[in-house]
Amino acid sequence: MATFLYKLGRSAFRRRRLVALLWVALLVLAGVGAASASTASSSSFSMPGTEAQKAFDLLEERFPGASPDGATARVVFKAPDGRKMTEPANKAVVNKAVSELKGGSGQVASVTDPFAAKAVSKDGGTAYISVTYKVSGMELTDKTREALKETGTEARESGLTVEIGGDALQAAPETGSGEIIGVSIAAVVLVITFGSLVAAGLPLLTAIIGVGIGISTITALANVLDLGSTTSTLATMIGLAVGIDYALFIVSRYRAELAEGREREDAAGRAVGTAGSAVVFAGLTVVIALVGLAVVNIPMLTKMGFAAAGTVVIAVLIALTLIPALLGFAGKRVLGRKVRKGKETSDKPNMGTRWSRFVLRRPVTVLLAGVVGLGAMAIPASSLELGLPDDGSQPVSTTQRKAYDLVSDGFGPGFNGPLLVVVDGDKAAADRTVKDIKGLDGVVAVTPPTLNKSGDTAMITVIPKDRPSSAETEDLVHSIRAESGDEVLVTGATAMNIDFSQRMNDALLPYLALVVGLAFLLLMVVFRSVLVPLKAALGFLLSVVAALGAVVAVFQWGWLGSLFGVEQTGPIMSMMPIFMVGVVFGLAMDYEVFLVTRMREAYVHGQRPGEAIVTGFNHGARVVTAAAVIMIAVFSGFIGSSDQMIKMIGFGLAIAVFFDAFVVRMAIVPAVLALLGHKAWWLPRWLDRALPNVDVEGEKLHKELAASPGDPDEERELVRV
Repeated sequence: MATFLYKLGRSAFRRRRLVALLWVALLVLAGVGAASASTASSSSFSMPGTEAQKAFDLLEERFPGASPDGATARVVFKAPDGRKMTEPANKAVVNKAVSELKGGSGQVASVTDPFAAKAVSKDGGTAYISVTYKVSGMELTDKTREALKETGTEARESGLTVEIGGDALQAAPETGSGEIIGVSIAAVVLVITFGSLVAAGLPLLTAIIGVGIGISTITALANVLDLGSTTSTLATMIGLAVGIDYALFIVSRYRAELAEGREREDAAGRAVGTAGSAVVFAGLTVVIALVGLAVVNIPMLTKMGFAAAGTVVIAVLIALTLIPALLGFAGKRVLGRKVRKGKETSDKPNMGTRWSRFVLRRPVTVLLAGVVGLGAMAIPASSLELGLPDDGSQPVSTTQRKAYDLVSDGFGPGFNGPLLVVVDGDKAAADRTVKDIKGLDGVVAVTPPTLNKSGDTAMITVIPKDRPSSAETEDLVHSIRAESGDEVLVTGATAMNIDFSQRMNDALLPYLALVVGLAFLLLMVVFRSVLVPLKAALGFLLSVVAALGAVVAVFQWGWLGSLFGVEQTGPIMSMMPIFMVGVVFGLAMDYEVFLVTRMREAYVHGQRPGEAIVTGFNHGARVVTAAAVIMIAVFSGFIGSSDQMIKMIGFGLAIAVFFDAFVVRMAIVPAVLALLGHKAWWLPRWLDRALPNVDVEGEKLHKELAASPGDPDEERELVRV
């Protein structure tokens, strides 16, 4: 592989104008396709095989036009102290709001009159209007949302408190600010790392081009492949991360080759042949992690994973072709000013060299400190509670949270998450179901059954005693399902969240086994070792569990919550563990491949194990550190979001990358390799013969170049500097 990539890098360097033109043409083509494509709607969220989804499907069949999985909203009115909502003046204001909501948008399916539906609290001080829509929250138009937000303006002027809750206000999270912060910090880090604006600009430029092509392609194909508007979120985050990383390693290796006296074209070929091999396999590990999301069997996550994997493939191709082409245009400006003027010396050991020598002197101490430290951080993970946040986890300043609190105070917390029970049977079966449910613990109220026109299906609304995200409400859902027969199905937003969490729990171990297992085999091919991939996998699991422990401590227990803007503790988002495993595993294996490949290369070329570790850190530690700092900056930019889920994702990913890059890869990895010595690179002979030799470390390439000191490529032409 190294030989093929060497030729590819030199060819791209030599034909740089053609290569650059092709990538620009692809960007323009994808942009035109995205601009001409019709606006993508959010694909419906579904979970095949779950009871909640079966109930939704049954309702759509038996209650046509009911839109059971459509968006919902709740407009809550609170009268001033000492007054009641049933007063004529207040009643008139609410009735006017009902009329405005009915005529405010064609997407509205139904609006309930709180006085007719008995949605008035016992003390008469609180009432709410329930609104259902024909489409999901992500598909609501801006006009519909504005009509909802403007509801109650007159009521507020008359002295009533009006707040609005429900998923109808949950627009797609805005992206852009986090990426801008990350790119800005990345630019600073790259300038410090390379000491050259040109060298710093190349990874940023190519990463943006790659993400631009990927996101534009997703947008262009959105309607054809039924991709929702949220599909590009993960692709943007991962594409930007790996795009910068891969270009960073190629440019860094190119500068190292120039420092050894190579000619520019040869240096580009060697950089792509060696660091490029690591890029290919690092990219493969990320693709495995993202495509592996398909095992969860949730179409939305599967599409997000495949879209992000496609963006990673684009990032790899750009690193192997566009980077060497742009290096051809950059000339010697890719080097720092001191290097170009011959003022910088390389005799002084850098920080990576000094740190690796320290670890070699005290490997046991460093290993114990790293393992014990991460083990202590992982302790809170044993108390992990998974769920999906509701309006009760919103910041107290938002109207959704205020509406949630008003309903809780006026009616009880369970009214914020009613359960929808679907009975596949006649009225007698529905009446029996109502009687059974009333006898269960944790039930506040059960509405009479509503039958369809055929009289063979009924809907029943159940009000639980506790809030939607509580363990008691989850127990109630399980109790209804256990006590009822197969003809009774529980659904609604609360039940869907419970099923979603269960699906995530069930998929976690198979996903881990698939991703870690395939990556272990891949790394065994790369490093020609059994113990190095095993150490990489175990180190990754340690860092992820420690990061989950930190997330539990902050967002579930509330430790340092005020520092990170956590206003309401609660269960951890159910997709957080799988999301962290997928994203962090890909980045962790990036750092493992780039750092340890250089050690393997030095070892294969004759250095002793300890010397190889120092060589790997001398050439790779600074670059891996820069890449990790950039990723931490990108993810930390999302911690400032007002959305609890985005805040949690940003914090979890940032702390996981910190643990994996600086504790596992920079401390535990060299300590373990130092203790193993030659055994680290042991591989049984039968396995060595069975595994393909991909020559990641470029051993065959070095032999070929040494055997032909002239130019091995007969088509070579002189390059002007």
